[in-house]
Amino acid sequence: MFPVHWYLIPSLRDASPVGPYYSTGFKPVKLYATTKDVRAWPGGTGGYKLGSNYAAGVVPQQQAAALGYQQILWLFGPEHRLTEVGTMNLGVAFSRNDGSVEFVTPPLDDMILPGVTRDSILSLLRDHESGKNRLEGLPDKLIVSERQLTMPDIVAASKDGTLREIFGCGTAAIVSPVDGIGYQDELIKVPVGEDGCGDIARVMLREIVGRQTGDILSEWSFPVNE
Repeated sequence: MFPVHWYLIPSLRDASPVGPYYSTGFKPVKLYATTKDVRAWPGGTGGYKLGSNYAAGVVPQQQAAALGYQQILWLFGPEHRLTEVGTMNLGVAFSRNDGSVEFVTPPLDDMILPGVTRDSILSLLRDHESGKNRLEGLPDKLIVSERQLTMPDIVAASKDGTLREIFGCGTAAIVSPVDGIGYQDELIKVPVGEDGCGDIARVMLREIVGRQTGDILSEWSFPVNE
């Protein structure tokens, strides 16, 4: 029998690595930042893994697809606060004036799902940031933040050149790099590398898949011979 590699996140297990989530494979996608539809709201169930959370996204997703976008970027409130990408969590990277790179994901609240992949990425990046486990390919000076972001923040960073990358992350896609966001009749361009990934998304894909398959030894996984 072949060994089965269990992939562990604190108190959770996932032994089912999957292939590309989108028909385009691991290529960058374009998002439609909707200012009309809402995925979740304060006091609702958006922070829980419930089937009811997905129903509200069916029609907006079809409308986005008709406009040529692969996925929805859910915004909330008059400030157009970023929450999630379709059914995935969100990650954004910015260059800072001191030469460091800041990775930002919206903080958990009752609108943001505490995704397993989100937790994995934060753990890997924080270990790199602290020096506990440095990962080749990540910026030397990395700052990991959980804070609110708005679309005006993204627009401003795109214009001044400090926007480095954006990606969604989830169980099926693992990471889904973004190369453009349709927002208020404009296409906001997002940098990607020649392979379609930004630096952080590329390393996170490598590290998580490696742990799922057992190619990278980790305290998160162990082989079970049957």
